[in-house]
Amino acid sequence: MSHAIEGLKPELLWKYFAAISAIPRGSKNEKAVAKYVVDTARKIGLDVKQDATGNVVARKPASPGREHVPSVCLQGHLDMVCEKNADKVHDFLKDPIELVRKGNVMMANGTTLGADNGVAVATNLAIMEDRSLVHGPLEFLFTVDEETGLTGANGLEAGFLASRILLNLDSEEEGELYVGCSGGRDCTGTWQLETEPPAAGLVPIEVKVTGLRGGHSGLEIDKGRGNAIKILNRVLWRLAELGGRLSRIDGGNKRNAIPREAVALIFVPKAKTEDAKAVVGEMNDVARAELASVEPDLHVGASVPSGLRRRAVLKRGLQKRLLRAIAALPHGVIKMSADIPGLVETSTNVAMITTGKKDVTLATSQRSSVASEIVEINDMVRAVFELGGASAAGSDGYPGWKPDLSSAILKLARSTYQRLYGKEPAVKAVHAGLECGIIGEKYPGMDMVSFGPTLQAVHSPDEKIFIDTVEKYWDFLLALLKNVG
Repeated sequence: MSHAIEGLKPELLWKYFAAISAIPRGSKNEKAVAKYVVDTARKIGLDVKQDATGNVVARKPASPGREHVPSVCLQGHLDMVCEKNADKVHDFLKDPIELVRKGNVMMANGTTLGADNGVAVATNLAIMEDRSLVHGPLEFLFTVDEETGLTGANGLEAGFLASRILLNLDSEEEGELYVGCSGGRDCTGTWQLETEPPAAGLVPIEVKVTGLRGGHSGLEIDKGRGNAIKILNRVLWRLAELGGRLSRIDGGNKRNAIPREAVALIFVPKAKTEDAKAVVGEMNDVARAELASVEPDLHVGASVPSGLRRRAVLKRGLQKRLLRAIAALPHGVIKMSADIPGLVETSTNVAMITTGKKDVTLATSQRSSVASEIVEINDMVRAVFELGGASAAGSDGYPGWKPDLSSAILKLARSTYQRLYGKEPAVKAVHAGLECGIIGEKYPGMDMVSFGPTLQAVHSPDEKIFIDTVEKYWDFLLALLKNVG
């Protein structure tokens, strides 16, 4: 047993958390931890099965006298995000996570902790083992590959679950109940590359946008942060008015992240070099003024590249279509929720642009908790691409989970929390993907709520779980299970 968990309550939960921390379980590498779950269920004497995708479900009979109560499914995902500090030597395919306790915080030594969503896995295993608990029939669903595509939830087989109440244990703030999440779609525009040699008298300038904060394209989309691609395009538009000819443009590195940096190579008339530098300087001042409170480190700069091989430039028609399309593409919040104050209902992110050998591609992502609205914003982006002369393609994405404030399990969760702790829990939705959206689509009518203990900095080596919130979360969960029916 890890010394880091000695004396912590609930003892069974922390025992299993330490056990699974010793098993490498990065996304798409869950076979070993899934086997551990299956073996543990069989050792305890529970019915357990695994589907073709790798998801595991175990079933525990009701405690005596509770056989008539509706079945409840407790759900979490087996995989974790694998990130480490640059100076940390760690192989996520074979090395265990080293737990480090610092007062009221549990962390890992230089790596992600995996509390997202190891806390749910450990919770399920602990409840599976504990015969003293009072509850109705229970199912425990362990999904795979949540972090890199929600493929486990997508692969759930029909009839795999019997329950029509689901408690998702993948939220990250104790005292908050989540009742909705956004669905997501992608749309990518592609322009076939049409180039020609730069005319005589043109000189190259490299323009860069740097220093932006970026962030998650759902969780931070309402923070008003700058988009490096959109800012860079404003500069290029002005330089094109001076006769500038674009050679290449690149920016962003993840479809689900607001782009932090972007760079372009543009050729301008030698006689207007100083005017071009003035345009860049002016845009630096303008953008910094517009975003002063949220992007203090923003910088728009220009330099003359050295050792540059002869480069082609985009033909004028292509350049015009590309710059106009980027300018027209919406970015940011499209609509706020009328039901839950402060919740972004629909948004879109201009995410990544790449100039390749044969084409220029621009990737975007759209989110909404309302199915019809995600179709609408995705169509809007597609229309901009096509009007701008690009071919547009996208994915079917994943469904959202529309908040249902009349949910029976939500009502019971709220009253249970109130009785336990003397205060109302916050009821929220998240503008990011949860497996609940997919599970709800596969099992229509599933009554769901999501909650968990308090985690911070998940998906990074600074990930931490606050120990005191784990016991509160555990007590609330057990009370809720006792009150069902």
